[in-house]
Amino acid sequence: MANKSQLPKVCIALGFADTATLLQHAHAEVDSGESFLEFRLDYLANPIDGVAAIKKFLADHPDCTVMATCRRHQNHGRFNGSVDEQIRVLDAAVSAGARAIDIEIESAEIAHIRLEHLRSRALVIVSFHNYGGTPAVDPILRRMMKVPGDCFKLVTTARKPSDNYRVLSLAKAYPKAPMVLLAMGEMGLPTRVLSAAMGGLYTYAAPNAAEGTAPGQISARLLRHIYRVDKFTKSAKVYGVVADPVRHSISPAVHNRAFQSRRMDAVYLPLLVHPAQLKDFFTMALKMPLQGCSVTIPHKQKVMRYLDWIDPLARRIGAVNTITRRGGKWRGTNTDVDGVIVPLKKKLKIPKSSILVVGNGGAARGAAFALTDAGAKVSIVGRNPDRVRALSKACGAAPMMKDQLPGHYYDAIIHATPLGMYPHVNECFFEGDIPGDLVFDMVYNPLETQLVKHAREQKKEIIPGLTMFLEQAAHQFETWTGDSAPRSVMEKAALEALNGNAHPAVK
Repeated sequence: MANKSQLPKVCIALGFADTATLLQHAHAEVDSGESFLEFRLDYLANPIDGVAAIKKFLADHPDCTVMATCRRHQNHGRFNGSVDEQIRVLDAAVSAGARAIDIEIESAEIAHIRLEHLRSRALVIVSFHNYGGTPAVDPILRRMMKVPGDCFKLVTTARKPSDNYRVLSLAKAYPKAPMVLLAMGEMGLPTRVLSAAMGGLYTYAAPNAAEGTAPGQISARLLRHIYRVDKFTKSAKVYGVVADPVRHSISPAVHNRAFQSRRMDAVYLPLLVHPAQLKDFFTMALKMPLQGCSVTIPHKQKVMRYLDWIDPLARRIGAVNTITRRGGKWRGTNTDVDGVIVPLKKKLKIPKSSILVVGNGGAARGAAFALTDAGAKVSIVGRNPDRVRALSKACGAAPMMKDQLPGHYYDAIIHATPLGMYPHVNECFFEGDIPGDLVFDMVYNPLETQLVKHAREQKKEIIPGLTMFLEQAAHQFETWTGDSAPRSVMEKAALEALNGNAHPAVK
């Protein structure tokens, strides 16, 4: 029987329709260094076939730990048999060498006497799943503890940011109860990364070459190499990117690599926060060890109402992209300014240069204020005439309508809208000639946008969006840590992520 204190921090969830595919992926995971595997027997057409698969696999890999699960369809599994039949399958799996079994609370309450027998031969994980949301969790845990079990697994679905803390906080509230605590869905990803460090026994991962068995599972490769779940400690500083959408952000890959390069006990997470959930996010942020965050679309302006102090320039701009927690207070700054000015001044003399800013959102505001402060002659164009006029008046720029652009020409074009950003890669603000010598596109995913392609065809000088991203990210890193940013490391990580080699997507 496995000792629960010796279980690896990551369990690979394997759910496949036939034993050949199940074993193929199991062997592949072992080859990549994994040793704790969940065999979802209920995914098989005949679950009892999985018993022979367990025996065969452990004959080849006796040092691995296999956990057998045969969840009934009444509890979001795929097994259509009775509880008695379920127990028989799990009992046979233990006889074949499984060192742990997972059984849902609904079955455990019915078969608690038989579970006592199984506990003498294997670890029994009693589990609860809620696919609809995160209800009151304390009553659920108290219910689970009434049945025999070596570990209690509570899995809900995160519908708002604070659901993550409500689930993870159980480890501290019940320190003597071995638990696995997770929230499903993209919003629940922080629990998958933080759970083991915050007191959970282990976390789950999808196999590296296939889908997982629950919403929000990410691959073991990402958990280990991007988020380093087995490296940071319970004292680690937690950072993240607050956005909606956040799935395709490369910031986690870049900042986690930077922390690793500087040997810092820290981790950086993608934090999905819907527009109406900012207040709830700060409720979670104050309770969890969040020390700082990048802030991006669509929150750069609305986040300001929740901050205790805002840098004067960021206040003038009306947008914040970096927040830092110091002394229990939230401070806001805008490193987008550095992301624009530093690369641009390497290409031209900004004072008195004519520059067209395309857009009127948070990134455009940062560029417009920074450039007018630097002495440039700034014009602003966008799809919302009222917002263009308001921004122009606020920063001392000239408002332009798109149909007014013919006949005008600029030293530089700063593109600060989401047009061309993944997944809308075919969009471009300029259909024909681009009215400027230098094109600075803030969009970095994809690396070469339609705008950049058109600019290259028209022999324009180009500053790609990745340049700005890396510059502002480096200033964020330095703001949070007080250390110099490992720029070459961050650039390499960004390129790997954009090329799909380290993408923190949620499965």
